[in-house]
Amino acid sequence: MTPTIDNDAAAPAATVAPDAPAAPGGARKRRRRGGQKSRPAEAKAIPEQQQPAPQAAPKSRKGPKPARKVHPVLERLFELYPKMFGARFLPLKLGAYQDLLAAHPDEFKKEDLKIALGLHARSTRYLEAVAAGEMRHDLNGVPVEPVAPEHVHHAILEVFKRRQARTAEDLRPKLRERLVAAIEASGLSREDYVLAMRGGDETSNAVLDEAFAEVGARTAKREALRRAFEASGKSVAEFAEMYGMAPEEVERTLQRAAAPKAA
Repeated sequence: MTPTIDNDAAAPAATVAPDAPAAPGGARKRRRRGGQKSRPAEAKAIPEQQQPAPQAAPKSRKGPKPARKVHPVLERLFELYPKMFGARFLPLKLGAYQDLLAAHPDEFKKEDLKIALGLHARSTRYLEAVAAGEMRHDLNGVPVEPVAPEHVHHAILEVFKRRQARTAEDLRPKLRERLVAAIEASGLSREDYVLAMRGGDETSNAVLDEAFAEVGARTAKREALRRAFEASGKSVAEFAEMYGMAPEEVERTLQRAAAPKAA
């Protein structure tokens, strides 16, 4: 163990000499031995082996994040139903929890299954499937029913919130575009949609208003094209050529113009 040096303790104690009688003819000069000035103990160099070792720079604690452990019930569900709990996630049909308990009464505990399905439904991959408007599927991967518009809407908002937290890019334009598609696919009027979707988050409500403004502008353009087509007396192909549009685009626009108005 390297000894430590206490500078105060290492310094020699100061000796106080009694007053000496003055030399005749003036003060007697004291001679210094060795002809060198004495240095205080504090100025003496500390031997190298007793100097404190330089501290190593702290190692970065950042490293690869450990793989998230999968809930054992989800691992078992993947084995039983790879189409629904495998590489691709699809929205589950309502009542899937009861279906699983009925199909495997001795396989899962109710509470464990409920927790596992909650983790699955809150995962970003699952929410992205719901936000995309995928159909709900049974345990065998067969589509059985559409996802309710309010579920699509709230999934879009949650996915946006998670993505925005990971980037400095402003994702509001992309969110607005997703909401426009969801509004038009819902078939609901503006009043019904707002009644079902509007919440207490001011940012989400502002983007929803922007989306409805965009829906209104697109609806007006489609309506104008529909009226121009009907007044032209031409076929879809002729009308498309006259306006420099693809016939498929004209047909799609006319169909959208005839759909229920959400604006």
